[in-house]
Amino acid sequence: MTKRAFSFRLSTFAFLLGVACASALAQGYPSRPVRIVSPFAAGGGNDAICRIMQPRLTENLKQQVIIENRAGANGIVGTEVAARAAPDGYTIALIPSGHAVNATLYKKLPFDSIRDFTPITLVGSSPLVLAVHPSLPAKNVKELIGLARARPGQLTYGSAGVGSSGHLGGAQFETLTGTKMTHIPYKGMGIVVVDLMSGQVTMTFGTSLSVVPHVRGGRLRALATTGAKRSPALPDLPTVAEAGVPGYEASIWYGFVAPARLPADILNRLHSAIVAVLQLPETRERFAAQGLDVQHNTPEEFAKLLVADIGRWAKVVERAGVRVD
Repeated sequence: MTKRAFSFRLSTFAFLLGVACASALAQGYPSRPVRIVSPFAAGGGNDAICRIMQPRLTENLKQQVIIENRAGANGIVGTEVAARAAPDGYTIALIPSGHAVNATLYKKLPFDSIRDFTPITLVGSSPLVLAVHPSLPAKNVKELIGLARARPGQLTYGSAGVGSSGHLGGAQFETLTGTKMTHIPYKGMGIVVVDLMSGQVTMTFGTSLSVVPHVRGGRLRALATTGAKRSPALPDLPTVAEAGVPGYEASIWYGFVAPARLPADILNRLHSAIVAVLQLPETRERFAAQGLDVQHNTPEEFAKLLVADIGRWAKVVERAGVRVD
């Protein structure tokens, strides 16, 4: 046997062995707890979605599902944890559309936003909610704009981090209204909401899942939602565009990803288990009540969305002039 033939047979054997090992792994999957990395602090939209889905996902996978909050750097810290994990299905992450923003916002990321992940499925999308502390003397968007113009730089808005949906939502609001406010970045929306309720910041362009419960409880005042149409969670509230800022629109999506090179059998198992939870009437009702529109898709469709959104947000970041060294 020639050296080339031996080398070919050896590489073929290694490939087949890898396929066999992956198949064997998939057949026994999952045999231990599955971890969901939520790359933001507890109490925000990411965390709320994970906790709503956790019990049913545990039932579907027949293994305990554990939520791990790893906040920092607009979701980068936790997302890197998922990117570096073994591609065995025991670590997945719930990422928001800010993942697509980070690809342009940061010059250097510790992962490739596309190549280092296996998209599983979109979970849903939601508008943001423009909410203020109840003591603020502005009962609607027009009054808020007037106040911001009268006090340039004095009004503050908190977000889940530099380049987050709330940050860009606020920057877009400033651009379209000719106002100047001060952005205060946090490590997650849960912390923003706490500080907003205590009056440490003036307002937020926050996720529905984080803000709506406190609006209903009277602890925050909502002035508008940021989508193209009114939110079912707050149907009496106008959109920012309706309230006097034509052309304004901002929203956020959430989706599950796994590390790159996840075996197809395990990907299919996770996709089926997650979609089954999203299709439950009780899940859809709970999400709708908090402003999230459930929208699952295939891994291939989610992959295309990621690529398209990175390109779309690159233009927004450039226009807003937002940069992180």
